[in-house]
Amino acid sequence: MSRATPPPPPEPAGRPVRRDARRNRDKLVAAAQAAFAAADGPVALEAVARAAGVGIGTLYRHFPTREDLVDAVYAAELDAVTASAPVLLDRHPADVALRAWTGRYAAFVATKRGMMDTLRAGIASGRIAAPSRKRVAAILATMLERGAAEGTLRADADPEDVTTMLVGVFLAVADGASRERTDRLLDLLTDAVRPRARLPRPETPPGPR
Repeated sequence: MSRATPPPPPEPAGRPVRRDARRNRDKLVAAAQAAFAAADGPVALEAVARAAGVGIGTLYRHFPTREDLVDAVYAAELDAVTASAPVLLDRHPADVALRAWTGRYAAFVATKRGMMDTLRAGIASGRIAAPSRKRVAAILATMLERGAAEGTLRADADPEDVTTMLVGVFLAVADGASRERTDRLLDLLTDAVRPRARLPRPETPPGPR
C-alpha cells in the first residue's frame, strides 16, 4: 500500500503578514498622494486611512508621524523626477539639462499643496527627506560632472552647495511664489554654476574703531 503524499510545508507565519503589510503601506502612500495633491490645506490622516481602506491604527504602524507619511509620499513621487535626469542629459548640454530638471523639480514640489507646511518644515529642519535630498544631490553631481567635462558648467561647483541653493528655491515656492519668480530663481541658480571669469573676493572692511 503506497503512502499518501504529505502536504506541503506551511508557509512561514511571518511571510503573509509581510505581504499584507507591504500592500497596506502601498495603499496608504497612494491614498496620501491623491489626497495631498487634491487638498488646498492640511489633510487629515484619518481621511487617508479611510481612502486606503485601512484603520487609523494601521496607518500609524507604518507611519508613526505625519512627517513619516509625507516623506514616503515625497520619496515615491521623486522617482519620476529622478528618472527624467538621464533623459535630459542625453538630449541637451548639461547646463540646459540642469535648468530643465530643476524646473521640473520645482513644479513637482509646487503641486504638494496638502503637505506643503509639513514638507517645508521637515526639510528646513532636517527631520525628513534626508534620503531624498541625497538623491537630488547625486543627480546634481552627475550633471555637474558632465557639465565640467563639456565646459558648460563650473568644475568647482559642489553638489551639496547646489542642493542647498535648490532647497532655498523650494522654500520660496512653498511661500506661494509665482511661476515667474520661481523661473527667475532657477535661472540665477543655473547661471551661478556656469563658467565665468573668477573675480577676486573683496576684503572684509575693518569694523568701527
